[in-house]
Amino acid sequence: MEKLVKVAVDAMGGDHAPGEVVKGAVDAVNEKNNLKVFLVGKAPRIHEELSKYQYKNEQIEVVNAEEEISCDESPVEAIRKKKDSSMVVALKMVKDKTADAFVSAGSSGAILVGGQFVVGRIKGIKRAPLGAVMPTAKGPMLLVDAGANMDAKAEYLLQFAQMGSIYMEDVLGIKNPRVGLVNVGVEEAKGNQLVKETGPLLKKCENINYIGSIEAREIPYGAADVVVCDAFAGNIVLKLEEGLAAVLVSQIKEGMMSTLKSKIGALLAKPALKKTLKKFDASEYGGAPLLGLNGLVVKAHGSSSAKEMKNAIIQCIAFAEEDITQKIKDQIVKG
Repeated sequence: MEKLVKVAVDAMGGDHAPGEVVKGAVDAVNEKNNLKVFLVGKAPRIHEELSKYQYKNEQIEVVNAEEEISCDESPVEAIRKKKDSSMVVALKMVKDKTADAFVSAGSSGAILVGGQFVVGRIKGIKRAPLGAVMPTAKGPMLLVDAGANMDAKAEYLLQFAQMGSIYMEDVLGIKNPRVGLVNVGVEEAKGNQLVKETGPLLKKCENINYIGSIEAREIPYGAADVVVCDAFAGNIVLKLEEGLAAVLVSQIKEGMMSTLKSKIGALLAKPALKKTLKKFDASEYGGAPLLGLNGLVVKAHGSSSAKEMKNAIIQCIAFAEEDITQKIKDQIVKG
């Protein structure tokens, strides 16, 4: 019998909440029978959205929370003072083991703070990194840290690599994932002090498949399955790839619609192009997990559509079924 995975969703978080969040939750439970979603937020608004859809009532439960946390608030103050916010109430459900995972498209800062201080880090894990699953020519890869720890130490990056490897192998099914360290060159002598200190630690680590330094231009080609860096570099890589992808798609569409001949060509090329673009669609992989906590916390993009919310919720199933939290404890903390 499949394990029932319970996910607490911040229904009020994100640019398109609660509409897209609720639709994503409904789509998720309609696709997966072993899933229960707690939609946390202002109950009347959530019920209004739910009334538009058909779903099994036992798979969705509404949990009322009167307050909301906005992106322009101080994350620390918001988490500390707004105890009845949809985010804090949902995070507490993970802390109390009422839910296995938490998903939100709300304030990034508040999610990072709430994850650390409400759910809490696994004892022995020095920092909790944000892992963004991104598309490459060879399939998905995990960028870690993508935004949580702007100032890092070599010992942190070592744990990031270990946690990222566990996630990619057990959640995304990539056996013996290749780990690469973001650098300005492939030579060991290159890089800043952090990179020079981290490389030898990764090289000596027996429970990861370290392939050495990789340059940013190699990332989209799929040079590594786990790409390790501090959050400052990671967030730049993430935002650049997102922006570049959007520009390329926009320019391709514009070029194809520019003349009658190009429009005819576009019509013929549409099936193949659609298949290729889907391969590079980051929304297919859900949200970014905050690794190293006593429960799963997932940050979805602020402008997430229902499809992205659905995938963010569904990715929690593999995390819970594979008991990633316990594997991190066993392989990194105890090992």
